[in-house]
Amino acid sequence: MNKIIKKWIEPYVLLETLKKDCELLKDFTFDGFSKNDIKKEFLKQLKKENRFGLYMKNVNKFYLFSGNIDIDKIFSLTSSDYEITDNIEIPFEMVDMGKAEAGIIKT
Repeated sequence: MNKIIKKWIEPYVLLETLKKDCELLKDFTFDGFSKNDIKKEFLKQLKKENRFGLYMKNVNKFYLFSGNIDIDKIFSLTSSDYEITDNIEIPFEMVDMGKAEAGIIKT
């Protein structure tokens, strides 16, 4: 299940809040040329147990976390603030098109 966050949350605040409750294992920095290869490695790392990823608008990084978090509770999200999808590509597409602020990815 992947969560597409539409509500604006300051990227730094989102990242630092997640880091308080979960372990940041790695950030994957990419550019226009390396994005697809880096994304493949990121998705591969997500398959391990108890992991989730974060992808934010205007930040050229994928973040890999270990742990569980209730993002709805922490940021007071309502059902109109996000969408849920099983399609792994949708969070990336929505963020890249500027239709979402961030995506929480779980494989």
